[in-house]
Amino acid sequence: MNRPAPVEISCENMRFLITHNPTNATLNKFPEKLKKYGVTTLVRVCDATYDKAPVEKEGIHQLFSFGFNEVLLAETSLT
Repeated sequence: MNRPAPVEISCENMRFLITHNPTNATLNKFPEKLKKYGVTTLVRVCDATYDKAPVEKEGIHQLFSFGFNEVLLAETSLT
């Protein structure tokens, strides 16, 4: 399956990388891609599709994990 390329967004002193959600089957290359962009913290905004232990083993920690419905709820609460 083709996955879209990661997209990097910069705003002042912050950088964000938007990427697909890996599965356990595709997880072997995911930490490598994250490190290429200098990712140190991962914020997941979708349902869990992979084991986070291999990512954390590479020094990338997961700070938050939001499900999609939680993101929509937060967005509507802010307006």
